[in-house]
Amino acid sequence: MSELRPPAPPRRHLLSIRDLDRSEVERLLDTARSLTSSLDRELKKLPTLRGRTVVNLFYESSTRTLASFELAAKRLSADTMSLRSTGSSVDKGESLKDTALTLAAYDPDVIVIRHPAIGAPGVVARVTDAHVVNAGDGKHQHPTQALLDLYTMREAVGRLEGLHVAVVGDILHSRVARSLVQALALVGARSVLVGPPTLVPRGLEALGCELSTDIRAIEDADVVYVLRMQRERMAAGEAYVPSLREYTALYGITPDRIRAGQVVMHPGPMNRGVEIDARVADSEAALVVDQVRAGLVVRMAVLYDLVTQPAAREPLGVTSEPAEVV
Repeated sequence: MSELRPPAPPRRHLLSIRDLDRSEVERLLDTARSLTSSLDRELKKLPTLRGRTVVNLFYESSTRTLASFELAAKRLSADTMSLRSTGSSVDKGESLKDTALTLAAYDPDVIVIRHPAIGAPGVVARVTDAHVVNAGDGKHQHPTQALLDLYTMREAVGRLEGLHVAVVGDILHSRVARSLVQALALVGARSVLVGPPTLVPRGLEALGCELSTDIRAIEDADVVYVLRMQRERMAAGEAYVPSLREYTALYGITPDRIRAGQVVMHPGPMNRGVEIDARVADSEAALVVDQVRAGLVVRMAVLYDLVTQPAAREPLGVTSEPAEVV
């Protein structure tokens, strides 16, 4: 008679900032810091995930996120495979579930997914045995962006507790803003969302932030976090602002709106001359390049942590996050 095996522990995922508690965030940031020394070594690869496989499945355009996940996996010595929807079976009408099942047949350890529909990462988590990382789903969540932003802030300012962050721009369509606000609240920081009334939806106070339509709300912030206008998520014919020129005049981050001591961040890509003045983007106050560098070590930390740390609790993202994909 064959020996009965105990059931496998549940897989850990990172689908939302709500999948983490404060101690887990701090562990990830500390792990990322410990990995920074590897960036300056002549031989940059670590053997940590040798023999593991990481699949990047991207249904939306990406430069920074896809590149950093690919490089993060390779720096940890994992085998990698990156798939874009264009040129794949998705073009032939294959569903997300069937694509995920196909990838599952290769027995990957981690699937990183970016998708325009809210809940897509949860679908992949339910139908595969891989650890799943949400690299952005619609205007819902982008947890690794929030983590790299926390890391950048902590390195630049020296603390997260009590930090005051003003997030300015297209809040309505921003998954970055939603994840960042939740992450800031988790670590004891204060945030205010600033933008035109049409782009600052009511009810976001429930995430643990303040709302304002007055650009002067950024004056007391330690960090000014700038978002671009996401016109690709705006329905044709809908006008959220009278014009980009007027938006820039009212909400653009220019040198005269930044005080000494403030730092400026942007998740990219930047629309210079629209949401941010080139003089600000290229100034010493800007941490945009620091964010890109942080993205590599933070995503290395996330991949390492998911694969090596045991599941302490049921991953919230699988059961509690909204889903629009079937």
